[in-house]
Amino acid sequence: MTTTLKKIIVPEAIEKLIPYPPGKPIEELERELGIEGSIKLASNENPLGPSPKAIEAISTELGTLNRYPDGSGFYLKRRLAKELGVGADSIALGNGSNEIIELLIRTFVSTGDEALMGDPSFAVYPLVTAAAGGVSVEVPLKDLTIDLDAILAAITGRTRLIFLANPNNPTGTAFGADALKAFMAKLPEGVIVCMDEAYFEYVRTKDYPDSIEYIKDGSLTKANVVVLRTFSKIYGLAGLRIGYGVSSPKLINYLDRVRQPFNAGSLGQSAALAAIDDIEHVERSKRCNSDGIEFLFAELAALGFECVPTEANFFLVKVGDGKGLYNALLKEGVIVRPMQGYGLPQYLRITVGTMDENRRLVETLKKVSAGL
Repeated sequence: MTTTLKKIIVPEAIEKLIPYPPGKPIEELERELGIEGSIKLASNENPLGPSPKAIEAISTELGTLNRYPDGSGFYLKRRLAKELGVGADSIALGNGSNEIIELLIRTFVSTGDEALMGDPSFAVYPLVTAAAGGVSVEVPLKDLTIDLDAILAAITGRTRLIFLANPNNPTGTAFGADALKAFMAKLPEGVIVCMDEAYFEYVRTKDYPDSIEYIKDGSLTKANVVVLRTFSKIYGLAGLRIGYGVSSPKLINYLDRVRQPFNAGSLGQSAALAAIDDIEHVERSKRCNSDGIEFLFAELAALGFECVPTEANFFLVKVGDGKGLYNALLKEGVIVRPMQGYGLPQYLRITVGTMDENRRLVETLKKVSAGL
């Protein structure tokens, strides 16, 4: 077959982008490395799996997959509205909360407009901003935590969106209610603050802010507030891609103007509805995470590694040669996340696993770190 090369005209913003690098399937990694029984502690997934109630709900929907999903998200929106104390018209569903990020940028960021974010923070923020022709203003963290004062200082007349991941990915750190209150009080009118709370269910500190209050009471800030949450993490539904955003009905209406129809699938909506009510699974997941953090921090400290305090289901650990230790662990079937792409080459990001997985991580670290 003869391939003819044709000229493709690509916008400069797209030409400069580097695609998000997906990881290989575990089965392929095992085949390449000649190993088996790997454990994955790299993607901040719930190691306990999905809610049993969600699995049951999915099974009842399998015979209806010839039908399009409910494009309005009628039942899920109303259930979330009841849970949060807002109207159903204050909620937008997404193909994961990632899609809400993209909708926000597509709706409110034009060429040359600015979006502010921590550095490092969630990699999708600058990726989607650049694709829309916007300018990503990446504000360095302070003590590996979002620096709210520095973000305030970076606001200009071109600022349209501010992304605040709390807890922050990849650091796991979080800021408190008083810090957010002071920040919100100083924001100019018209700016949109996106509170990305993908991991908020795991937070253990008593000072975590109730960001939904800034939506319920518009007098608390001049800015427009959007809160993002997801069913991918503590609910264990990452494979179904279902998340949501909460904001004023007016802002949600603008997102609906650019949202694709049927963006939230039937299985995701049904599973999410069931998972909300599985309090036992959520509490079990919290205990698994809390116990895992205490165990891993103690064990890794004993090995001479410095762990960054976390409010999420993952943490950063300072190991020196991050890439070297990552590769050594990988050869032993323990998959973690190297951080050189985030400008943190001395660190690894590790997801908290089951206790068996955590013990295997520690034993493997003992084995491979001795040889580095």
